Amino acid sequence: MANLKNSVAKNIKTKVAGQTQDDVVYCHIFDAILEQRLPPATKLNEEALAEIFNVSRTIIRRALLRLSMEQVVSIRPNRGAMVAAPTKAEAKQIIKAREVMELAITELAVAHATPAKIEECRKLVEVENEAFANNDYGKGLRLSGEFHIKLAEMANNAPLLAFQRSLVSQTSLLIAQYETGTHSNCSLDEHSNLLDAIESGDAEQAVSLMQEHIDHIRSKLNLDSNSASNDLHVVFSDVLNNR
Repeated sequence: MANLKNSVAKNIKTKVAGQTQDDVVYCHIFDAILEQRLPPATKLNEEALAEIFNVSRTIIRRALLRLSMEQVVSIRPNRGAMVAAPTKAEAKQIIKAREVMELAITELAVAHATPAKIEECRKLVEVENEAFANNDYGKGLRLSGEFHIKLAEMANNAPLLAFQRSLVSQTSLLIAQYETGTHSNCSLDEHSNLLDAIESGDAEQAVSLMQEHIDHIRSKLNLDSNSASNDLHVVFSDVLNNR
């Protein structure tokens, strides 16, 4: 939680025009999850968050409820909220949903792309690559997620955009839990190549590149072999099951 507090450099009142206080809290927590500053299973204490953001606990509850609806926060009766920690079975479902969503978004993005939208995405990729080059993995991961959200905006389909926001943040949780090997930027050329295909109007090539991109993300996740856990309920699941 200290990392989240350090990230809030300005008072909660400093916000984009039209944003409510719970909008701002939501955005800060959403970004912290995307940047993996809030890892899976982190307890989100309402009192601590209210103190950090200088708002009421009612505002915090509203923001946490929105995040729970996107399935990146779990709210448990009488136990409070925590950052979601998907199981491997759930992770496989999330990646499959992401694959279906991204392919549909890419096809629509080709149909609705404009020079201004393409340029906006290219600038985002430049900043993303710069973050990875500076070994700022958390920022790079967040910007990578924002790139995919921008593609959903380009697709000009509001329901797909809403689903995409949820799936992008859930994927960040999967990477935090299950990524194998060292952190690396798998999208250094993939995002740029994808934009080239979208700009040229080649839907078939764009969809093919997106499929390769999702396959690359999937290949970096250890979702098959068993691994050690620091969750006591997982470690002693045999005891619980034999009660």
